[in-house]
Amino acid sequence: MMVVPRTARVFIGCALLAAAAVTLPALRPAAGTPWPTVLLLAALYPLCELPARCLRSGGALGGRDGGPSGPVSFFPVLIAAALLLPPSAAALTALPGAVLTRVDRPPAALRRTWRAAQLALAVWAAATVGRTLRCDESLGLGPRTPDFPYVLLPAGATALTFCLVLTALDGGIRATAEQHPLRTAWRGLLGRALAPHAVHGLAGLMTAVLWRSAYGPVAALFALLPIYLSCWGFAQYHRERAAHQATIRALVQAVDIKDRYTRGHSERVGRASVLIAHELGMDEPRLEVVRFAGILHDVGKLGVPTRVLRKDGPLTPEERRIIELHPEYGHEMVRGIGFLGEARTAILHHHERMDGSGYPYGLKGHEIPEYARVVAVADAFDAMTSTRCYSRARPVDTALAELERCAGSQFDPRMVEALVRALHRHGWQTEVTADEPAVPTPRGPEPPGPAEPAPAAAAPASAPASEAPLQEPA
Repeated sequence: MMVVPRTARVFIGCALLAAAAVTLPALRPAAGTPWPTVLLLAALYPLCELPARCLRSGGALGGRDGGPSGPVSFFPVLIAAALLLPPSAAALTALPGAVLTRVDRPPAALRRTWRAAQLALAVWAAATVGRTLRCDESLGLGPRTPDFPYVLLPAGATALTFCLVLTALDGGIRATAEQHPLRTAWRGLLGRALAPHAVHGLAGLMTAVLWRSAYGPVAALFALLPIYLSCWGFAQYHRERAAHQATIRALVQAVDIKDRYTRGHSERVGRASVLIAHELGMDEPRLEVVRFAGILHDVGKLGVPTRVLRKDGPLTPEERRIIELHPEYGHEMVRGIGFLGEARTAILHHHERMDGSGYPYGLKGHEIPEYARVVAVADAFDAMTSTRCYSRARPVDTALAELERCAGSQFDPRMVEALVRALHRHGWQTEVTADEPAVPTPRGPEPPGPAEPAPAAAAPASAPASEAPLQEPA
């Protein structure tokens, strides 16, 4: 069970007390609360939240990114409540949905309490701003038409206030429950929330206008329906994406378990591949594919006998031939995974060379798929800059110089130049990938440079052709 820090409990307790203070006035007999509207909106909100519930399991005590204000939440109903109702009554509409929300991680009661307090405060603050700007008068009533475009100003201020309060409280829970430093606790939250809240604000305004019209609440459902379907589709997309990520994570973990000497290598090759691809101007969908290619480039090691991968001593020519089959093994393993797309060809061809001396098919120049040429450079760079039990890490500048020396014969010069530019801009953190200490005890001769292919017997046992920096048979 998650242990919630005392500071987080105090923060949540203060939020709960504040939420109670702003909602209780609506319960007084003399408050004149419009209960039919409150109850209808309070019942509608949890129904509209159904698509997002399956995704609200991340963060410390809220949804994705630490709170329930992620873009998969459905807020038009709450913003409509802030536009239609007095502040205290509007805050009440958030409570049933917050209490009924799905919670996948303990402590469930504390998470529901936090969500209820957070949403009640956000709706109350938004409704207060709306009332101050006389938004309820601008909406019109019955046959009187809304005061457009003036109503857009108070409605926009209402939605912005809702967004700001949620963001502020999200950052507070990240600082207290997740122990983020104060200077970073709110970083990025507002930027991610503004666009979806703007869309939800417009949907909330349409809902409020139709609710106040002569057609009544039933007409308001037609404004919510397209947004609801969009939210459902977005939730489906994220569910599918999460399944993709889980598939890739499972494959990478299997490789890391089998070949302990390259642990973490796959993720870094994926990262370096994205740096290169971004420098080449690839768009977002292609960046994701090249990241998959980099992460899964060595998945074929699962088909290589463990005794060969972990052998203590030089590899025999037969063992080298077995290891050189890993690109084909990897391609066979992932060929049925449709979402990988062109990443599958990169897995198959990332050991090809520009001069045609690579494997498995001896492709030359631009016969080698572009993604494979990207991954080849990223793979060699990380192999050279990572400390393992059989080789010391080379400095980044030395590794880049080696890549530049072999550009044209072994590597695509465009990819090498792109990596050089990207690293000058972003830098690189070298890693220790083996389980042994960072200062290694060599178990064989130092792997030769890119242009110095060594005999098969000279390869260290734990540095097979797939991993030894640039050491492949001519």
